[in-house]
Amino acid sequence: QVRLVESGGGLVQAGGSLRLSCTVSGGRFSSYAMGWFRQAAGKEREFVAAVSWSGDHTYYADSVKGRFTISRDSAKNAVVLQMNSLKPEDTATYYCAARGSSGWLPRDDYNYDYWGQGTQVTVSS
Repeated sequence: QVRLVESGGGLVQAGGSLRLSCTVSGGRFSSYAMGWFRQAAGKEREFVAAVSWSGDHTYYADSVKGRFTISRDSAKNAVVLQMNSLKPEDTATYYCAARGSSGWLPRDDYNYDYWGQGTQVTVSS
């Protein structure tokens, strides 16, 4: 059974940084394309960033481009989201997701196979 566990969320002031990590267990990490999504209170879940199986290809939402960086840590079976220059509008629950089959659409949450439980990020102004 594949399990995704996020960590690293918390409270930070605007302009600060946080590093989210998502550890994958129960499956072969290299066989999953990975994505991060977020959902703010009262809003729909939205795409944040994604990385391909090999790590060669990354994708970002326009709202986070230049501030967030997604990467794979194969030694730890983890995907990391480094978030810099945080803004109050980045406040949300952040979810990690994995896609294990072909036909991956990085920005579409419906095509991910597995999800973590989420970690809260709060950015104060």
